[in-house]
Amino acid sequence: MRTYEPTPARRVAFLGLGVMGYPMAGHLARAGHQVTVYNRTVAKAIDWCAEYAAAVGKANQLNYAPTPRQAVQDADLVFCCVGNDADLRSVVLGADGAFAGMKPGAVLVDHTTASADLARQLHATAQAQGLHFVDAPVSGGQAGAQNGALTVMCGGDQAAFDAAQAVAMAFSKAVTYLGASGAGQLAKMVNQICIAGMVQGLAEAIAFGGKAGLDMNQVLEVIGKGAAQSWQMDNRGKTMVADQFDFGFAVDWMRKDLGLVLDEARRNGARLPVTALVDQFYADVQDMGGRRWDTSSLIKRLR
Repeated sequence: MRTYEPTPARRVAFLGLGVMGYPMAGHLARAGHQVTVYNRTVAKAIDWCAEYAAAVGKANQLNYAPTPRQAVQDADLVFCCVGNDADLRSVVLGADGAFAGMKPGAVLVDHTTASADLARQLHATAQAQGLHFVDAPVSGGQAGAQNGALTVMCGGDQAAFDAAQAVAMAFSKAVTYLGASGAGQLAKMVNQICIAGMVQGLAEAIAFGGKAGLDMNQVLEVIGKGAAQSWQMDNRGKTMVADQFDFGFAVDWMRKDLGLVLDEARRNGARLPVTALVDQFYADVQDMGGRRWDTSSLIKRLR
C-alpha cells in the first residue's frame, strides 16, 4: 500500500470520478484530508464514499455533493479531472459551477488534459473573482493514478502552485511548476508528441521483427537493455506482441489530446509531420473498432 508523507489535513473537493479521478480522490482520503466529491453520475460518488469510508475508517470526513458549486463550498483546494474542454467548462463555470461556490482565495487545480487557451481563460476568470486556477495535466495513465505515481505539469501563479503542491503529492511522484498559466497544458502536449512517435516506432519495430521470423519477446528483452529502451517498450512491448490492448490509455483520448496538439501547432507555427501522421493512424484504429483500445494498438494497422 502507498505510504504518505504527513501533510496538514485540509478540506478539499474533487470533481470528476473517472478512471483517473476516482483513485486520485481516494489517495487524498487515505492521506487524511476531508474530501467532498462530485461526479456527473451520482451513484459513482456514493460508491466512492462507501469504498473509502471503509478503507480509512472516517466516514464523517468523506462526502458527496450533487453539484460542483455545493462540493467546493468549504474547500481550501479543489481538484478537477474530467474529459475535455467542454466538460471542464461545465463543472467550473455557470450558476452550479465550481467558481460560483468557491470561497475567496481558494485554489482550483485542474488535472484535465485541455487546451492552453481554456486554461488561460479560466485563470483570468478566477483572478477576477478573487480565486486561483492552476492548469495541472498529468502523465502516468490509469496505473499511475491507482498507484499514486502521476507526474503533474503545472502552470499558473507560483503562490497558488505552492499552496497545492504538497497536497497533490498524495497521488503523484512529481508535481512541478513550469511557468505562467497554460504552461502545464503545453508541457502535456510535448509529452503526447513524444509518446505518439515512440509508440509508432515500437509498433513498426515489433511488426518488422515478426515478419522477419524473430522471437520478439526475446528481442525486446535484449534491446530493452540498450539505447532503444523506453517506458513504452518496458510496459507495452510484450502486450503488443501478444495482441492485448484492453487496458491503459484509450485511443479516443489520445486522438483528443493530439487534436489539441495540432491546433496549438497551427497557432504557434510548429511543424509536426510525424505527430500529424500518427494522429491519422489512430483514426484508422478507431475505424477498426478500437476506440477504447490502448494506444499501443497502433500495431494492429501493421498486421
